[in-house]
Amino acid sequence: MSRITVIGGTGYAGSAIAAEAAARGHHVTALSRSLPAAPNPDVHHVQGDATDEPTLSAVIEGADVVVAALAPRGPLAGTFRAVYATIARLADTAGARLYVVGGYSSLRPAPGADRFVTDLTHIPAELHDEIRAGAAVVIEDLPATPETLDWVFVSPALRFGAQMPGERLGRYRLGGEVSVRPEDGGAISAEDYALGFVDLIEKDDHHRKQVNLGW
Repeated sequence: MSRITVIGGTGYAGSAIAAEAAARGHHVTALSRSLPAAPNPDVHHVQGDATDEPTLSAVIEGADVVVAALAPRGPLAGTFRAVYATIARLADTAGARLYVVGGYSSLRPAPGADRFVTDLTHIPAELHDEIRAGAAVVIEDLPATPETLDWVFVSPALRFGAQMPGERLGRYRLGGEVSVRPEDGGAISAEDYALGFVDLIEKDDHHRKQVNLGW
């Protein structure tokens, strides 16, 4: 079993990933700004600030896998990419594989097509900065990391988030950087995203790539 650290372990995606990994017998540590009201007894919860490097270092050291599941908004609105750069550097130093919870807008609608993030005219302007920051992690930042860092950027389908939860169906479809058939697979629940996410960790057959999960 792997030692998995989930940074942002009480968020929508992070908590589902932590729960799925723990249910499979992995040793899971979840870092979050505040402790959950109902802690998962199979997860080691750590309270701390992801912008604090010593805090990050403490939970990443000794991990086999680091899951970055932070959102580029709120307290991280201006520092998101810098925090992720620190996580990547610490994971590389620790020899841990890095799996990043990504966003839909960094995907492409078809092979060779522009990424969705290049045209945000249909998205409220107040969301543009966080969408661009999230996409920049896989477009610019992760490819620029040392080759010694083994990373996977895992984008969900378009309809994914606490505001549009779905029931666990026990299935998912996996694609690369092209969105998996968005006309009939444009959604996925947190539980099924976590199912696919932990499968990716266990199978370990994607390296320094973007993938996406949808129904």
